[in-house]
Amino acid sequence: MKPEIIIVTAAYGHQKVAELGGQQALLPIVAEAGGDGVEIRRELLAESELQRLPQLAEAIAEHRLKAFYSVPDALFADDGAVNPQLDRYLQEAEQLRAQRLKLSLGAWRPDRETALETRGIRLVVENDQTEYGRLDAIAPFFARQHATSGMTFDIGNWLWTGDDALAAARLLARHVSYIHVKAAIPHGDSWRAIALDEADNGWRELLKLLPGDVPRGIEFPLQGDDLTAVTRHYVDLLREE
Repeated sequence: MKPEIIIVTAAYGHQKVAELGGQQALLPIVAEAGGDGVEIRRELLAESELQRLPQLAEAIAEHRLKAFYSVPDALFADDGAVNPQLDRYLQEAEQLRAQRLKLSLGAWRPDRETALETRGIRLVVENDQTEYGRLDAIAPFFARQHATSGMTFDIGNWLWTGDDALAAARLLARHVSYIHVKAAIPHGDSWRAIALDEADNGWRELLKLLPGDVPRGIEFPLQGDDLTAVTRHYVDLLREE
């Protein structure tokens, strides 16, 4: 079975999303390009839009798309406790009718017992670009934690943490339930995300090591005069890989 392709709204760039009138304006583009769903980014929602999540959910459904919800926050606070905002994020995910809620790990402590109440939402934890997204920090969590619905494996973020992405894929593949596809090149003392057509085949090698039946999210830049055509090109590419 071919994987579902999810379009991360941030792939179009914060400025372009604002110019178009917000994330809801991207829904026709995603639908016409053949995408299966859209990842709504909380950081791109104005406070007024957060109050209208049911209406956004309705618009997503009208375009026959699935909703994923990404929150730029960690599951665990600096003291190792579960983030006190988690229930709020879960409520927002419910209002959005999101199939998955994505967070980063944060300061999880293996010596501290944690109980997660996810309200039936599929909570997925991503390897981010911080110290908590490093392989030696996140692998023990998935080895011991069973209250989440698995891992969002961002194939590009390992560059930022200095880890071997292939080794990470081999170790964590069994926990992966969502993939963020991203390629990057050196940029100053860091990295810059690039479109797949500009990248080498590293992303293909990683996809071969990861589950082939889990959703794949496009998180690399989607730019051009015809955003529908650009999006369709990469939807088709990732669906066939």
